[in-house]
Amino acid sequence: MISDFIYKYYIDPIRMGQPYNIVDTLTYALILVLGVYLLYRWMSQSTWLSDIGFKIDTSFILATLPYVVLGGLLRVVQDTGMITGNFQFLLVTPLIYFVLFFFTISMLFLSRYITLQGFTQNFLTFYTFAGILSAFVVLLVLFAWGINHAHVDLFILAIIPLMAVTATLLVWACMRYFLRWKYVTDPLYLVLIFGQLLDASATSYGIDLHPSVRYIEQHVVGSGLIELTHTAFVMFPLKLVVLFPAIYIMELYRKEANPAFWHLVLLAMIVVGLAPGIRDMMRMVLYV
Repeated sequence: MISDFIYKYYIDPIRMGQPYNIVDTLTYALILVLGVYLLYRWMSQSTWLSDIGFKIDTSFILATLPYVVLGGLLRVVQDTGMITGNFQFLLVTPLIYFVLFFFTISMLFLSRYITLQGFTQNFLTFYTFAGILSAFVVLLVLFAWGINHAHVDLFILAIIPLMAVTATLLVWACMRYFLRWKYVTDPLYLVLIFGQLLDASATSYGIDLHPSVRYIEQHVVGSGLIELTHTAFVMFPLKLVVLFPAIYIMELYRKEANPAFWHLVLLAMIVVGLAPGIRDMMRMVLYV
C-alpha cells in the first residue's frame, strides 16, 4: 500500500516525465523549506569558512547565481535524452537539487583552499568563476547537441529574455515609483523579479506561441489556471499576485531576521523562478 503510494506520487512522475501532482508539489516545497533552514544552521555554526571571511550576504548570493543557471541547463541535458539509463534521473527534481548542492559546496571548499594558498585574495573570485565556467560548458554541450539535431532557435533565445526584461522593468517601476518601495533597488529583489517573470515568459511563449512543439505547464496551480483561462499568459498575473506581497513581507522580515537566513530564503525564492525559467527557455530553443 505504501509502496503503491510512493510509486504513484513520487517515482512514476519522475521516471515517466509526468506533470507534478499536489502530493509531490507539497513534499518538495517542504523539503525546500527544511533544506534552507538546515543549510542556515550548518553554515552559521560551522567554522570551516570563517578563516577566509565567508558570510552569507548579497555578494555571496550574486556569486551563487551561475550555479542556479547551471541547474536549469543541466535539467535540459536530461530533457534532450543524451543521457540514458538511471543516471539521467539525477538531473530530475528533486534529485538535481542534491546534485547541485554538493557540487556548489565542493566549489566552496575548493575556493577556500585556493584562497588559503594565496592564489586569490577573495574566495568569491574562484567560486564565481567556477560557476560561470560550468554553466558555459554545459551550454556549449547543449548547443552542440542542438546543431547536430538541426534545432537551435536563436529567435526564441532572444524573444523570451526580452519579454522577461520588459515585464521586469514595468513591475520594478511600479514598485519603485508608484508604491514608492525604495528597497526594490536592492539587486537581489531585481533578480528575484526577473527570475519569476522569465519563468512566466517561457511558459507563456512555449504553450501559446511556440511554432512547432506543444508544451504543457507541469505545476499544479499554473496548469489549473491555464486550463481555466485558456491562455498561458495568465502566468504573468499569477506571478505578480505572489511577487508583490512576497517582496513586501520579505522586507518587513528583513528588519528582524538574521541577515544570513534572510539571504538564504531569498536565494531559494530566486531558484524556484530562475532555474525553471532557464530550463523552459532552453527546451524551446532546442525544440525538446
